[in-house]
Amino acid sequence: MLKEFKNFAVKGNVLDLAIGVIIGGAFGKIVTSLVNDIIMPLFGVILGKINLKQLKWIVQHADESKELAELSVMYGNFLQNIVDFLIISFSIFMFIKLLDSLKKKEEEKAPAPEPPKPSKEELLLAEIRDLLKEKNSEAID
Repeated sequence: MLKEFKNFAVKGNVLDLAIGVIIGGAFGKIVTSLVNDIIMPLFGVILGKINLKQLKWIVQHADESKELAELSVMYGNFLQNIVDFLIISFSIFMFIKLLDSLKKKEEEKAPAPEPPKPSKEELLLAEIRDLLKEKNSEAID
């Protein structure tokens, strides 16, 4: 069982997946920082100094006498996450397109594989065919 697990874990696909998950996590942090620290503040300035993360719809106001906390729907945070998602998806899409174009260029550069050499049987059959054609052409003349 340990040997089977080792074979499974060492396969290229599993290692590629693990590397992809690690890089994806780091990439997600970079994009989140880009959105939170650069893009959203610019949107806030454009929209009149609004911090989208703090936008909310208050369902019930806090009441300190009854010790009730404010109940609100934080739709600004949701909008922020949508922007994160759109930027991450677009970035991944562009990265995949780049990899595909590089892969196509590499395939175009690679020479076409040579056709396989005929086997002994194929050579013998071709020789028999040629002899039969020759014999038939002599018989017709």
